[in-house]
Amino acid sequence: MKIDILTLFPHMFDGVFEESIIKRAVDTGKVEINLVNFREFSLDPHHKVDDTPYGGGAGMVLTCQPIFDCVKALKKENSKVILLTPSGIPYKQEKAYYFSNEKHLIIICGHYEGFDERIKSICDFELSIGDYVLTGGEIPAMVLVDSIVRLLPGVIEEESHIQDSFHNQLLDYPTYTKPRIYEGMEVPEVLLSGDHKKIEEYRQQESIRLTKENRPDLLD
Repeated sequence: MKIDILTLFPHMFDGVFEESIIKRAVDTGKVEINLVNFREFSLDPHHKVDDTPYGGGAGMVLTCQPIFDCVKALKKENSKVILLTPSGIPYKQEKAYYFSNEKHLIIICGHYEGFDERIKSICDFELSIGDYVLTGGEIPAMVLVDSIVRLLPGVIEEESHIQDSFHNQLLDYPTYTKPRIYEGMEVPEVLLSGDHKKIEEYRQQESIRLTKENRPDLLD
């Protein structure tokens, strides 16, 4: 898989993609991640990429030309272009699985007051990671990349993400490790029984219980 991230602040990604699972995925050739500063595509003499909004209002709006030209330079026949914006559809685990099967993703990070609406015409998806506003799309891009790369074949064991929260619309069951008793809190006896059928039933029941308590909307 190849992932191109369009951003005005590539150094925000320093460290995030240079540690842990993402770094190993890059080092082993499972994914190629490129940071592209779309300011370099600006035809303005001062490499300007934003302007004041028509109709007035606060802030500056990202202009079409640099982003259009940048996407045109990167896009291939099998590319999917993703725009990160608060007005996008909510990003969920099923979309992470969907994107993990793609060959090439182009992720556009916004900044300032937003995008010229016409930029949406060159995008395949508009996504939001939550009902709140951030200073830019860089952190959401990190979220997308992390959630997608871990699903690529050979990056982590398949069993690890099959048991994740949101698989089959349920939250993950609670897990425990040594010691058996800590500050008076004990590991559930069933997990020590060695009876795999009972353990599986317990975990399924706990997943349902936690989902009902914390995210009943998933059961709808």
